[in-house]
Amino acid sequence: MAGNSIVVVFDFDKTIIDVDSDNWVIDELGFTDMFNQLLPTMPWNFVMDKMMGEIHAQGKTIQDISAVLKRIPIHPRVVSVIKEARALRCELRILSDANTLFIDVILEHLGLTEFFSEINTNPGFVDGEGRLKISPYVDFTNCPHGCPNPCPPNMCKGLILERIQASLGAEKIMIYLGDGLGDYCSSLRLKEKDYLMPRKDFPVWTLICDNMMLIKAKIQEWADGADLERVLLEIINKIVSREKQVAELLSGDYKLDAISMSAQKNSIRVSSITH
Repeated sequence: MAGNSIVVVFDFDKTIIDVDSDNWVIDELGFTDMFNQLLPTMPWNFVMDKMMGEIHAQGKTIQDISAVLKRIPIHPRVVSVIKEARALRCELRILSDANTLFIDVILEHLGLTEFFSEINTNPGFVDGEGRLKISPYVDFTNCPHGCPNPCPPNMCKGLILERIQASLGAEKIMIYLGDGLGDYCSSLRLKEKDYLMPRKDFPVWTLICDNMMLIKAKIQEWADGADLERVLLEIINKIVSREKQVAELLSGDYKLDAISMSAQKNSIRVSSITH
């Protein structure tokens, strides 16, 4: 039963991969200047969708985008620990402000698609003309999420995490890993039994350090992929070991109860024969 009660929720950019996937694609395809000019004029998701239109108009294909994504930097120990956590029967999920196409291409390239039970992110799909369309997770122009925390307008990770928590049994323990400002809101929703793994010296780490009293979960930071692997496995093994001890204690108590009941029955039987 090792790991059955554990749900690990990963951010994607700068957590599973070592960079921001949006910036990586823009920079590698040579559209950085145009992106920087547009960024002050509209929300990030709208900029990315417009950039995908420009990239398509200038002759770049989905295959070109996929080729760039397949060489994105990722620490090899991150791939290893994802496989190991799943082998320990942890449930793995992704909660990210990237988009479905970028994440799907990278996970498939790394051979990790089957390891995740759910991916929550912005929709990204290829239209009939071969152009990538990126939409916000929430239609914030018509239905804003209204969160007061520093969440981007298109996604409140805290609200998504609450929905995930509501779908899980009460015995489940969550381990949450992230790096950005958007991960702060979800950090606030974790319970005392849960674990929070913020990336040290990244934006979410700074916010957590400034508001430590608001965090209920146990905090264990990490710095790079090797650190992520070490800390995550330590937490998983600690939870599994504790649950095993509890199960053994309960099993021992059950055996003692059974022996006591048996002894009582024998005593009653002997008493009946005597009388």
